[in-house]
Amino acid sequence: MKKRKLLAIAMSAAVVGTLGVLGVTSASAATLDPSLPPGGNFNLAIWQLQLPTGSPGKPDTIQPAQLKGANGYSNPAYFWTDKNDGSMTFWAPEKGVTTPNSNYARTELRETAEWPLAGNHTMSAQLRIPSVTKNVCVGQVHLGSGGTSTKPLLELYYRPNGDIYLGTENSPAGGQTLHKVGNVALGVKWTYVINVTGNKINLTVNGSKTSYSIPASFNPYKEYFKAGSYNQSSSESTTNGAKVKFYALTVTHS
Repeated sequence: MKKRKLLAIAMSAAVVGTLGVLGVTSASAATLDPSLPPGGNFNLAIWQLQLPTGSPGKPDTIQPAQLKGANGYSNPAYFWTDKNDGSMTFWAPEKGVTTPNSNYARTELRETAEWPLAGNHTMSAQLRIPSVTKNVCVGQVHLGSGGTSTKPLLELYYRPNGDIYLGTENSPAGGQTLHKVGNVALGVKWTYVINVTGNKINLTVNGSKTSYSIPASFNPYKEYFKAGSYNQSSSESTTNGAKVKFYALTVTHS
């Protein structure tokens, strides 16, 4: 009977963790079970995980079937559940394996399904950043199929002084414009909601909303969300980098 009760509590925590941040203007953490891997507290069935390990130009990736559920994947160096607060924790060092189109290592979730700009697409998160060397990207909308560009549509950055910036791509060919969208002290929890509907980006940081137009040149492309620790600095150090802790992460499409 005791085992059944504990299982019910764990399943309840997982369900709340995946459904607790559906609002477009706010996100709040659910009860997280520190004894479970990240897939036990978060819905990771829609994601694959990229790690800063592997061979040059070919980082290791963990597929959804391995990530999801109470027996899902964790890695004590790069991707784990914090035993104190249950947060899904990402660590990306300055020295690590990168993709061919980036000089920066990452431990980052990538949404496996792509979606068109038409419709209503939302990623909501509560997080905090205990440490960062120079700059870390904690959320993205990235270009998928539909053309040759490997650029993001947008990237959300956090810096050591607490400044939060949204970088919006000027065109699929490149060129990013930075918009300061908030400031949160290092180690303090905050929320973001990235909403894409048609040719408009709606970003809400700690309840403060801003909007940006998406140029028509992006219309041929499908998109996908990314979230985690995409470190924006590189060196020969494996101890410097960015640690990002998520307390809620939800994606919805309609």
